[in-house]
Parts: sequence; structure tokens; C-alpha cells
Amino acid sequence: MNDRAVPTVAWVYLGFAALGGASTWTYNVLAMHELGRMFTPAEFVRVGFEGSAVLGSVAADFWVGSLVSLVWLVVEARRLGMRRVWVYLVLTMLIAWAFAFPLFLHMRERRLAMR
Repeated sequence: MNDRAVPTVAWVYLGFAALGGASTWTYNVLAMHELGRMFTPAEFVRVGFEGSAVLGSVAADFWVGSLVSLVWLVVEARRLGMRRVWVYLVLTMLIAWAFAFPLFLHMRERRLAMR
């Protein structure tokens, strides 16, 4: 498939994947510098719920929304016959959901364009 057959929205998703990876890792690097050895996955989750009710609301919104989107991602990938769906789950944990989800959407659009 050539790139001209890929819908414009797929490239928009890819741009958001780049933005999501870069922006989240900017803050992750700052947090690692600030927290040092205390920067653990548990600390990452815990800190989102502390500080204020607004932070707790944002954290709850993020965790519920991202977990639902990951369930949908797996179901949609299987429905479309996309292989290696586990890669997006690993990328979510290693890089960021804000990177992996738009990347999945980009690849989904490419898959739909091939049909």
C-alpha cells in the first residue's frame, strides 16, 4: 500500500503519537530527576491522586479512560485481524498511553484503508 492511500486522519494520529511520547517523557524525565530512586510505577500512580481533589479527578479520569481504551484496542485489533497487538500494550507501559494509543489508531486507519 502506498502512503497516498492512507487517510489524512491516520497522519494526524501519528502526529499525536509523537506529541504524546515527547510531552509525557519530558515530564517523566523531570520526575526522575526530582524523585531519583523513589520514581517507581507505584509512586507514579500514587502521586496522581495526591495534592488536591482536582488532581485526583484528573488521575481517575485518565486511569479509567485509558484502561477502557486498552480493552477496546485489543478487541478492535482482533476484529480487524491486526497482529502483534501486545506491542501497543507494552508501549503503553514503557513509553506512554498518549503515545501508544494514537499509534494504534494510525495503524488501524492503515489497516482499514487496505480493506
